Amino acid sequence: MDIGVFLPIGNNGWLISKSSPQYMPTFELNKTIARRAEEYGLDFALSMIKLKGFGGETEFWDHCLESFTLTAALAAVTERIRLYASAPILALPPAMAARMAVTVDSIAPGRAGVNIVSGWAPAEYAQMGLWPGDEHFADRYRRAAEYVTVLRQLWSEGVSDFRGEFYTMDGCVLSPRPANGHIDILAAGQSGTGMRFAAEYADGNFILGSGVNTPLALSAATATLAGQARATGRDVGALALFMVIADETDHAALAKWKDYHDHADLAALGYLTAQTAQDQDADDASTAKTVALPEGAVNLNMGTLVGSYGTVARMLDQISEIHGVKGIILVFDEFLEGIENFGTRVQPLMKSRTSVTGKSRPAEDRSRD
Repeated sequence: MDIGVFLPIGNNGWLISKSSPQYMPTFELNKTIARRAEEYGLDFALSMIKLKGFGGETEFWDHCLESFTLTAALAAVTERIRLYASAPILALPPAMAARMAVTVDSIAPGRAGVNIVSGWAPAEYAQMGLWPGDEHFADRYRRAAEYVTVLRQLWSEGVSDFRGEFYTMDGCVLSPRPANGHIDILAAGQSGTGMRFAAEYADGNFILGSGVNTPLALSAATATLAGQARATGRDVGALALFMVIADETDHAALAKWKDYHDHADLAALGYLTAQTAQDQDADDASTAKTVALPEGAVNLNMGTLVGSYGTVARMLDQISEIHGVKGIILVFDEFLEGIENFGTRVQPLMKSRTSVTGKSRPAEDRSRD
């Protein structure tokens, strides 16, 4: 099973809390995390794209780097790890995204990938005059399908004359092309429509876990994706997204989580709720609906694994056994400490990663004390 890290390209990572680690995104921070991930045998690193933050006392995601330029820089200072940049389809034309991805592939042959971001937060794009109107909520996956079609035509053939509802190419050319004629595409569809898009057009789809210490809660979503993939005859696995909050004992880790939750930045969460409410026809499973649910909005309602290093390792092993899961994407409450502890304290305890660590599992685990 692949393990990857979702890089902190925005300030404060994924915790909308006044008591969580507060930090700015920098190249040096992300370089250190990517290199540590590579050192510990992680398989990939992915960066999101966020164009307008949530504000509040913590200025959550008001400070963000750009995904493709960060990915290109990381490609030059790593050797093995796969790197995925995020393409905001409303802000970046497909021909430009295709060329940018090939540039990354030239820096790191065979290691470049693209994550397709269809866009669900109107304010991000309205500030630049790029929001097409509320019809985009219904149209966005049709637009994304055309976008990926253009990317793949350019990468495989070097030319596109695609004519569709949203994009028109007129002898659009691309050279050089990817070293092997292919660059992986990721998606993040949570709704039925989003998963159908992923099953037809993507090579992987990341799925939000849900709840605290409920690693199997995403089984229904992965089963849905697997069913969609069978219908298309394509190999599209789920990449399960989880936050890890680990410490020496379960009690210490749970105390951290409670403190983060108790000090949530309510003003920033209010902005998030207002944005997600604008798509009034959103599927209950969609990103827009799930990230702002009140019980876990402090970390965007992603699945959260809280406990000792041994407890977290056991839950990650459970996730690896879910049908349809191809890999896991991890975020941490404190990234530098988190990636270090994952590599040295959690991964060696995982049955699903012993081939990576090359280490025997410790004979005893007192982490529940």
